[in-house]
Amino acid sequence: MTNRTRTLLAAAAATALTVSHQPQAAEPDVAPKAVRNVVLVHGAFADGSGWRGVYDELTGRGYRVTVVQNPLTSFADDVAATRRALERQDGPAILVGHSYGGTVITEAGTAPNVAGLVYVAALAPDVGESTGEQFAEIPPPADFVIEEQKDGFGFVNLEKFKLGFAGDTSDADAAFLRDSQVPINMSIFGTKVTQAAWRSKPSWFVVATQDNAIDPKLLRHTAKRIGATTEEVEGSHVVFLTRPKAVADVIDRAAQGAARAEQKAR
Repeated sequence: MTNRTRTLLAAAAATALTVSHQPQAAEPDVAPKAVRNVVLVHGAFADGSGWRGVYDELTGRGYRVTVVQNPLTSFADDVAATRRALERQDGPAILVGHSYGGTVITEAGTAPNVAGLVYVAALAPDVGESTGEQFAEIPPPADFVIEEQKDGFGFVNLEKFKLGFAGDTSDADAAFLRDSQVPINMSIFGTKVTQAAWRSKPSWFVVATQDNAIDPKLLRHTAKRIGATTEEVEGSHVVFLTRPKAVADVIDRAAQGAARAEQKAR
């Protein structure tokens, strides 16, 4: 072997060694895709139509939104309605509950496809607690009056409806909500939850600062107890109706936050 050949072979070997020890390029960070399904759950004395503004905001941002129609005939019936909606989703979902709807999502939100929970001026009992027991230390404001009928179903008092339930709506909107309210089986308020989804799922909370149905102090206490990411929004108990963009913004952030949490857990 000539000296020239030996020199060329040595150079080639050195080059190969250098290349083999080059650090591998790091894979680019890929931001997790936001959860794209949202399920909205209304509370007592209302139906799903009040979510229209939030629905429009979210669908305009590319979300697939399902609105649950709770029958309000029993807690089991309402949880079943929500689970039925969850089963129709084509992927992970953000489950949103308003007022008593918070109790519903607390029970139903343990479904495996629920990526996160959003409580909007809502209640969030723990296992073994009922909706009514949430008011033990901080009762509803005096202007929120429920009248129970002979058959055990309750309506919000007509004269105090706007003041107690929908203070920041127009007179016309408040009148429509008042006259179209859906009565709730009052026994629901005494039914205890058997699961608390907020113990295992990330949660977000909208505190309505002018809520006259659930004292804002109770809303803040509840949000703190469940460890929710909390945002205060100026509005009445029907803040989802009067401030739909602000509520949709929180749901949007929850969808992104839940995706990040899921990626971190992997």
